[in-house]
Amino acid sequence: HIHSPQRRAVCRRTVDFDMLGSCSSAALRAVNVGIRAGRAAQLRLVHTMRPEPHSAASLMDIGTRRIFSEEHDIFRQSVRRFFQEEVAPYHTQWEKEGQVSREVWKKAGEQGLLGLCIPAEQGGIGGDLLSAAIVWEEQMYSNCTGPGFSLHSDIVMPYISHYGTPSQVQRFIPPLAAGTSIAAIAMTEPGAGSDLQGVRTYAKRDGSDWILNGNKVFISNGWMSNVVVVVAVTDREATSAAHGLSLFLVEDGTPGFIKGRKLEKIGLKAQDTAELFFEDVRLPADALLGPENKGFYCLMAELLQVSSAGAAVDRLGGGDVRCPSSHSGEGGSIHRMLDGMGYSCALKSFCPL
Repeated sequence: HIHSPQRRAVCRRTVDFDMLGSCSSAALRAVNVGIRAGRAAQLRLVHTMRPEPHSAASLMDIGTRRIFSEEHDIFRQSVRRFFQEEVAPYHTQWEKEGQVSREVWKKAGEQGLLGLCIPAEQGGIGGDLLSAAIVWEEQMYSNCTGPGFSLHSDIVMPYISHYGTPSQVQRFIPPLAAGTSIAAIAMTEPGAGSDLQGVRTYAKRDGSDWILNGNKVFISNGWMSNVVVVVAVTDREATSAAHGLSLFLVEDGTPGFIKGRKLEKIGLKAQDTAELFFEDVRLPADALLGPENKGFYCLMAELLQVSSAGAAVDRLGGGDVRCPSSHSGEGGSIHRMLDGMGYSCALKSFCPL
């Protein structure tokens, strides 16, 4: 009952045996020995197959699901131990403080848990999507929602990896992967939610620089952030608001960049969430991330890929799983689709980021 090359090979040998009526007894014995060896290999394969969740004793069992390998199991053990030893014992205190410690970020970086899908040549880990999924799962198994590792690694860092200039990549990716720098993305605004049509934060040119004004709210990792990807309007004359958006890299400590209070929430209490204010923030030309006025396309390409990543892990039956890239065919098709259909949104969506 195993659909595999081994199974098909056994079947072929069986068919050949039926057709060997005129062969010598020695030849028949040799064929029979081969069949028995093949069946033994088949039985060994049955015992070494990875059970699926429905047949495992627990969903937390290590060594289940055929999409994972033994290397993934070793990594999962390390990740599980990290959350048990470095996160869970301190999480209650972090909930009272409204944020995790910077030390846990550095330890996560030392453990290789940050920037897993970022290419190694850029300063990331160069892992696969399944390795990132292991970190997601193990954090949920630990019941510790404080560390914003997935937002940092799997949402913000890919923007820099995919759209950043070589100097931006070299400057930001290594410290982000090391956990010495923390990233956030600022889309949500008061009264607009995360509806990109409602963005009011505005950046205007001043010579070669940009002057940024506006405010954002419900920004995860916002209070602890060292660098924020900020969504701002750069062309107020665009045919639609979405077509006049750009992305900027704003660093903590930049004059005019002010972090408001940490927000108290019903849940996710240890995950720092903040208001951010930008008052005449002067940004150099190289703070622009990606093409000018193309921020909407960058956002849509990345957000669609992120939203499909978790579903992909559930649906994959095996094989080589690579992290989504905006330079892939999929990213290109998303861009073409958006170009063809335009963008409209009748309802204001809300997703704090």
